[in-house]
Amino acid sequence: MMRNVIKAVMLAMLLCGGLAQAADFKVGVVDTERVLRESVPAMNAEKRIETEFSGRDANIKKQIQKARELQSLLEKEGAVMSDAVHRIKERELTAMNEDLQRLQREFREDLNLRKNEELAKVLELANKAIQKIADTEKFDLILQEAVYRNPNIDITNKVIELLGDNETDRKGDNMENLDQIDGIMEGQ
Repeated sequence: MMRNVIKAVMLAMLLCGGLAQAADFKVGVVDTERVLRESVPAMNAEKRIETEFSGRDANIKKQIQKARELQSLLEKEGAVMSDAVHRIKERELTAMNEDLQRLQREFREDLNLRKNEELAKVLELANKAIQKIADTEKFDLILQEAVYRNPNIDITNKVIELLGDNETDRKGDNMENLDQIDGIMEGQ
């Protein structure tokens, strides 16, 4: 019987010790998708991509308009055209459509590649910001994805603010030099 009492006391002590340790455990959660939508580096990356691809997009739109005009011409005046001219115009339209499909496919591929490159840079900056917050505020665990997050442990706003502050400190869009943000973060 005395052994059972001692075991119960020891078990209680272990449980109390474990609860005390668990009370000191600090957890945070970050909504990565929100960081990729709302942070200053993400918005700057989006603007850079838009600027970079706007010329090609305009060119594709011009090609689409030319193809529509040629299609309209064939529909309206195709009956009065000679067979030879009609065939030439149809071949021209087919070639335009094939070229347009190729241009659109290349555009989508290049756009997706650039978006992935920029997102990788933003994620790297976000991870550095999260690490800085974890070190500064003594977090034991920070999760980047969760089905449910209690607003009390959500640190997404802190990450977005830190990224915005660092982007302002860096004065511009130069996301290439990630070592520079390390220095800025260390100085805070």
